Amino acid sequence: MSDGPAASARVRVMLVEDSLVVRTLLTHIVARDPRLEIVGAVASGEEALAAIDTVRPDVISMDIRLPGIDGLETTRRIMAERPTPIVVVADSVEDSSLKISMNALRAGALSVVEKPVATTNAGYEAVAGQICTQLRIMAAVPVIRRRPIGAEWTSRNAAAALRGTVLPAMEARPSVLAIAASTGGPPALAKVIGALSMDFPLPVLLVQHMGAAFMEGFAAWLDGVVGLPVAIAKEGERIVPSRVYVAPGDQHLELGHGRTIRISDAAPVGGQRPAATVLFRSVARHAGPRGLGVLLTGMGEDGALGLLDMHRAGAATVAEHESTAVVYGMPAAAVRLSAAGSVLPLDHVASHIQRLAQAEGLS
Repeated sequence: MSDGPAASARVRVMLVEDSLVVRTLLTHIVARDPRLEIVGAVASGEEALAAIDTVRPDVISMDIRLPGIDGLETTRRIMAERPTPIVVVADSVEDSSLKISMNALRAGALSVVEKPVATTNAGYEAVAGQICTQLRIMAAVPVIRRRPIGAEWTSRNAAAALRGTVLPAMEARPSVLAIAASTGGPPALAKVIGALSMDFPLPVLLVQHMGAAFMEGFAAWLDGVVGLPVAIAKEGERIVPSRVYVAPGDQHLELGHGRTIRISDAAPVGGQRPAATVLFRSVARHAGPRGLGVLLTGMGEDGALGLLDMHRAGAATVAEHESTAVVYGMPAAAVRLSAAGSVLPLDHVASHIQRLAQAEGLS
């Protein structure tokens, strides 16, 4: 594992960006933050791979559209050879960049942020602040050596977690699945949802913490890598089984009356919008014991209180086990509150919720 930067030291950042203009902007942005230090700025994946052992960054800002070895392959090689936290800096409006960015997250990158444009652009300061925040936060995330994309990541103590696979006693079969994740979420969600049957009998409501500019691209990417149809949720839409409804960017997703979707601009909860807790609480209110809640990898504590509400309402609840969580923040908070009826490694989540959704003898 990577130890991350010492608490008193500045975070060592390596920039990988082929555009001189953007590289200059990123250098300016990072240099303004006294908690960050640029230890390398290179224009290609080849240069990044050659420099990483010498530079020894705490975190890498990774462009995706690179000449030669692209950012996805560079990410794969770094995570296989010298695991280091990676923040993808991507053009949020290019479909091809978004797809590559999501695959980079699947290969081990931790988050994706919007690429900066000219300092005169109205959104420049917000983008700059987000980049620095992500670099600081992700530098502290322990990362593990990853085998090539498509292989499973190494479990840290998965065997002990299998004690939680017993089905809970339920009075009613679930009628809706609510699932949420943050850091490390896209590959985890792809794994869980991708393992569900094409006739999965529940609608799936999904919250993923990600910049608003990337949510359409995330939903499109997930739709392409799992069997169930995936789309951004719409206000008033009636939910149906075997479909995945993704919370829009910077808006809360809730289950409303009559199995309809509510989209809200209400204030962030726990600093998040969309918030997992908002989704879970709405399912607790409107589905009660017929809800099924799943909380996966993520930084912070969002979702824990909402999952507790679901648990108290008699719903089946699941949290990802520490052995597989990229960041054991959100699931850990749920476990501390005794909000999770089952605590499972990622490999076992899909089969568990599939059995719950298809439990016989329940109404």
